[in-house]
Amino acid sequence: MTDITIVPKLVAAGADRAIDFYQKALNAELIARYTAPDGSVVYSELTVGSSRISVKDEDGTDRAAPTVGGSPVILTLEVDDADAVANRMLDAGASTIFPVDDRGYGYRQGRVEDPFGYQWIISQRTEDLDTSEVQQRLDSAAP
Repeated sequence: MTDITIVPKLVAAGADRAIDFYQKALNAELIARYTAPDGSVVYSELTVGSSRISVKDEDGTDRAAPTVGGSPVILTLEVDDADAVANRMLDAGASTIFPVDDRGYGYRQGRVEDPFGYQWIISQRTEDLDTSEVQQRLDSAAP
């Protein structure tokens, strides 16, 4: 099998503002940005740690998350310090969905929504558990 990499493309009403947000909130580095004759961003690529994301302006084909009632995709950031990353995202304009807290299944996690309608789980591993231990903890926590 050939090597496969997934690069999510985030469509935004205001791609340049989104690029700026990701640079501030996630320390993303812009590595490519291409525009149409009208100046709209048709493709950009940013590195976020060892990952990449793409951002483009909304157009007649590609719709931003708020235009379609929100995105059904939730992005996860695996980080060393969930609190610091959450605070940086909030300072840059994100809003809290779930505050960062210790979860019983071996992670410290929270969820934020960025100003462009995309939700991000900020996840920091706190325990090394195997899959059966995680399931056991989830089962015991169920109401």
